[in-house]
Amino acid sequence: MGQREPTIIGWWRPGTSGRLSTDLNGALQTLDRPFFVVQTDTGPQVATGGAAHLGPTTFPDGCALLAHAPAHTPDALGARSFQSTYGVRANYVAGAMANGIGSAELVIAMARAGMLGFFGAAGLSTPRIRTAIDQIQHAVGDLPYGFNLIHSPAEPLQEQETVDLYLERGVHIVSTSAYLGLTPMVVQYRARGMHRDPNGEIVVPNKLLAKISRPEVAEKFLRPPPQKMLSALVEAGRITTAEANLAAQVPMADDLTAEADSGGHTDNRPLPVLLPLIRALRDRIAPGVRVGAAGGLGTPDAVAAAFALGAAYVVTGTVNQACVEAGTSSMVKALLADAGMADVGMAPASDMFEAGVDVQVLKRGTLFAMRGQQLYALYRDHDSLDDIAPALLKKIETQTFRCSVDEVWQACTTFFAERDPSQLERAARDPRHKMALVFRWYLGLSSRWAIGGEAARKMDCQIWCGPCIGSFNDWTAGTFLAAPENRSVVVVAANLMAGAAAIARAHALRQGGVDAGPSALRWTPRPLRQHGTEPLASREPHVQP
Repeated sequence: MGQREPTIIGWWRPGTSGRLSTDLNGALQTLDRPFFVVQTDTGPQVATGGAAHLGPTTFPDGCALLAHAPAHTPDALGARSFQSTYGVRANYVAGAMANGIGSAELVIAMARAGMLGFFGAAGLSTPRIRTAIDQIQHAVGDLPYGFNLIHSPAEPLQEQETVDLYLERGVHIVSTSAYLGLTPMVVQYRARGMHRDPNGEIVVPNKLLAKISRPEVAEKFLRPPPQKMLSALVEAGRITTAEANLAAQVPMADDLTAEADSGGHTDNRPLPVLLPLIRALRDRIAPGVRVGAAGGLGTPDAVAAAFALGAAYVVTGTVNQACVEAGTSSMVKALLADAGMADVGMAPASDMFEAGVDVQVLKRGTLFAMRGQQLYALYRDHDSLDDIAPALLKKIETQTFRCSVDEVWQACTTFFAERDPSQLERAARDPRHKMALVFRWYLGLSSRWAIGGEAARKMDCQIWCGPCIGSFNDWTAGTFLAAPENRSVVVVAANLMAGAAAIARAHALRQGGVDAGPSALRWTPRPLRQHGTEPLASREPHVQP
């Protein structure tokens, strides 16, 4: 092991309990055991037991003391208040992945491990979300869990139905995504149930983690909702006057998740730029709101870096989609297991197609990104389906849709007649909107083909994915986590957090002048209960009889 001119800070005496070892790397990665680094005739060594004395006094029966490494377990990473607010044991969140990819099984596994997971409700029908609530609430009892609420500018009725369902069923932790501003629905969720406790403190039952990637959006969640919106909700009977008065005094969010370069909806921002910027904005407006980090967190090094930047908690997504509990097909998981950092690209988003919003997807093994971009270019450059050259439209029908435009429109008519008839009314007036719905048919089904593992549609599969899948696969290569069938969401989480703790410990020791070498900055994935890999004891839910 190397060193950089370590400073002698005291003296260590072995006494009867002291032990010396040359395995500094092993000591660093045994997270729950403190140790000393001392100078011996053969060089620096690890000392355990004995007694340390700080200061210049020397002892003939001891060794010069170079550093002390206290225990540093994963639960020490991030903000303690996050753990107390949500009742978790580590500041690690499995983020919501749309269309139920963030599955009930994933949420349940996270809850039982003492961490927070979010069900991916975006893109699902209200009955499907209700079923997931029933399943999760029955399985986890009083353990923490969360659900996603996505901004649906094209389907405001679905956003309202989702909020109404969460309020009805007592879903008290929500992660918001894709919001460009506040909507009455998310304000209603936040305000409902606010009251004062016997000490006069405002109690906010509905917790909100707002996923953002822009300061102007973050500011809206750092401030209370606008009075005009609160008044309108009172007038509509969706909240009470008392709830509106209290909501006007607290920030919209308990936590902001600064989302950097991630899968799905993303602005592709670099985390070292975004996170400090959002934290500084938070400090000016609402110091009590925590700021977490998401995007690009696929290795222990990345997680350690996020916490070093001041993240209160970390959120993962892409790596969880590659796990056994994810609600997607084995075909998708196999494609993800072979992906590299550069095997991703941008494609139009189904839910915000007309606004030109993109999502980041896997491009290796599928043509979805290219075909989706072609559809958006046609929408951008034409006023209706009739304006597209017949030969080009025929090619789209044959290669992309694999059916006629008329058949696609019939499917759209059936779908929106039940889900949102106003879309059909608008399409009847606006041929360009009809074209958008036809193209969105392909974009919407492409993710479902992936989730269902439809081999015949493999080249059309939309798989939301960030570049961190490449670093994750590189980190797990040659280990048991290289195989998709071994990638349990809890095992991945435990290794990421334990590895981050070990790396942070090594950096702290190096800052003290003791360098354990490059191997100390690498954490090899290992099964649970080995060298502190499992930061949290398994928790059994308390279910009311």
